[in-house]
Amino acid sequence: MKYFITIIISLTLYSISYSNNPIEIGVDEQLGKNIPLDVTFNDENGNPVVLRDLINGPTVIALVYYYCPGICNPLMFELANVMNKSDLEPGYDYNVVAISIDEFENPEKASAKKKEMFSGFDKEVDSNSWRFLTGSVENIKTVTNAAGFYFKREGAELRHAGTLIFIDKNGKICRYLFPSYSENHGYGILPFDFKMAVIETAESKVTPTVARFLRFCFSYDPEGQKYALNFTRIFGAAILLFAGIFFLIIKLKPKKEIIKSR
Repeated sequence: MKYFITIIISLTLYSISYSNNPIEIGVDEQLGKNIPLDVTFNDENGNPVVLRDLINGPTVIALVYYYCPGICNPLMFELANVMNKSDLEPGYDYNVVAISIDEFENPEKASAKKKEMFSGFDKEVDSNSWRFLTGSVENIKTVTNAAGFYFKREGAELRHAGTLIFIDKNGKICRYLFPSYSENHGYGILPFDFKMAVIETAESKVTPTVARFLRFCFSYDPEGQKYALNFTRIFGAAILLFAGIFFLIIKLKPKKEIIKSR
């Protein structure tokens, strides 16, 4: 029985350490920590701007790149869509800052992407409520590392995950919003989830997400540029669960028999 307990403990520790291994591509939540705001980028007009000057309340940070052939465009289009549907007003209730993670992109590309995104709005949206930034690799990494957003360059493309990061006026990370994904509908953000994220961020309230569970049960598929079920981890966790239940049954059954005999 002692050997059985040892095996269970060993497998559990292995599972935990495996799930906590540093990730090369993906998101490691840094809830409650701060994104450095004294970092300079170029805005869509080619003017240098300090990130702090764009953060005056709840702000949605989108770490993307503008000519991404994969998940960035669907993510930004869905962000524009939920901004359009939400009864919260961009520029008043919150702001959005898109930061290109590709150091080779320039303000011209940022400006073109901004025009594309704003063309889909059905309501009047302040042009300063959604800014599109580019910058040096050093400044990009300063922000992405602080946000726990990890990506990798492979040739002309960047492999990365997709999320929206909500920070308060001081740069504190309050929420990560991971859009749901399906083969039929692509990316989706529920207006209610978006609204609650903004409201809670306005109160500087840190709200955990299911991202840690997703990273355990889902692996990011760089080829398909989406999350896929990681069956190895799921089966491993299931085996540990059933082994624990089996162990409890063995331990408790003799006690019940002893009680009955008395």
